Amino acid sequence: MVKIRKLEEKDAPLMLEWMQDQELVKFLSKDFSHMELSDCLRFIRDGREDGENVHRAICSEQDEYLGTVSLKQIDGRNKNAEYAIALRRKALGTGASRTGTEEILKLAFEELGLHRVYLNVVGDNVRADRFYEKMAFRYEGTFKEHMFVGGRYRDLKWYGITRQEYEAAHEPR
Repeated sequence: MVKIRKLEEKDAPLMLEWMQDQELVKFLSKDFSHMELSDCLRFIRDGREDGENVHRAICSEQDEYLGTVSLKQIDGRNKNAEYAIALRRKALGTGASRTGTEEILKLAFEELGLHRVYLNVVGDNVRADRFYEKMAFRYEGTFKEHMFVGGRYRDLKWYGITRQEYEAAHEPR
């Protein structure tokens, strides 16, 4: 059983693990190769409920950190936020991303009262595209050659989900 909870300082070493895994971060715009344990600790301390960002640890039944799921740049006026997720290699294929995403969307729409959650993904990240579509995010468009990642310019695909789309996808059947 996977769950989400607030990030804790004990998560920092395992957070650093995914940041230093080149296969996992190859599609991310940020360069994590120079990150250290102190950077992870600072992120955890600074990222505590500031009204603009919500970060949650995705954890195993034994409370082992598997990854982070976030709502960033929460805009109270327009009622929207950016979604982000990063997982350790150990968590891939375990349902952790599904549970983390379901829980952060529940928080976004049912607790924070947001109208829309959006995300972007590097254009050739096919696995991510399939996952986001399965989670009811809708493809909204592409910014051509928008990001310099992995030594070349890549497209950036945008996805979004509104409260109405979320509720329709989560209706009891």
